[in-house]
Amino acid sequence: MADDDDLPEALVQAGLHPELMPRHVAFVMDGNRRWAQARGLTTAEGHAAGAQALNKIVDLSSSWRIRVITLFAFSQENFKRPEEEVNCVMELIEQAIRDNLDLCVREGIRMHVIGDPARRPASLQEAAREAEEMTKNNSRYHCIVATCYSGQWDIVQACRELATKAQDKLIRPEDIDEGMLAGHLATSVLGEFTCPDLVIRTSGELRLSNFLLWQSAYSELYFTNTLWPDFGEDEFIKALKDFQSRERRFGQRKSSQTE
Repeated sequence: MADDDDLPEALVQAGLHPELMPRHVAFVMDGNRRWAQARGLTTAEGHAAGAQALNKIVDLSSSWRIRVITLFAFSQENFKRPEEEVNCVMELIEQAIRDNLDLCVREGIRMHVIGDPARRPASLQEAAREAEEMTKNNSRYHCIVATCYSGQWDIVQACRELATKAQDKLIRPEDIDEGMLAGHLATSVLGEFTCPDLVIRTSGELRLSNFLLWQSAYSELYFTNTLWPDFGEDEFIKALKDFQSRERRFGQRKSSQTE
């Protein structure tokens, strides 16, 4: 749970408890196109509105003392979309990274960009490198932008790294366990915060869509019909209240329960 003992007034008034705040919240940001269609706007305008919602969530999360957020910005499967839309989203991700740099520096947020770098445009890759370099000494909060990412890709790339180490005699195959594999996932840079406590998906879809598959094994899942551009402070508080109402047992049974 979050480390700070106090909460902003808006969260206190909403009935949230500091000791029950999630440390890591992950977002599947879905619904930009449908939001635009409902308003007679272009898909590009929908993604632009989604980028504004992203900026707001980054700001809220740091002000609410949530240690880590992970944003599913673009999946490997999204490359199947029209080229014009793919290019538009890549440009918006790059702009969002640059737009949030000042906030990250000011609030002590370290930014990480995960996913397959070989599939990113050169300009986006450069923006990611610059953001990671400029914030590398920050440790108060973390913001992960998952772009050109998929959970299956993440597991496969971790397995390849371990296979190479075994081939080079650096480890023995029998030494490989869950902890060692987790240490080679893209989110391993977060240490103890690798796994999200809460995964939020907008737009009414009830699936993870290949997002943080390993890391979400014991995450609480929250689904809302709200489209991503409309997901703001009130919706975020609803998700946090729902999270705090749940009992997390991680496969264990309460001591008061009997066989």
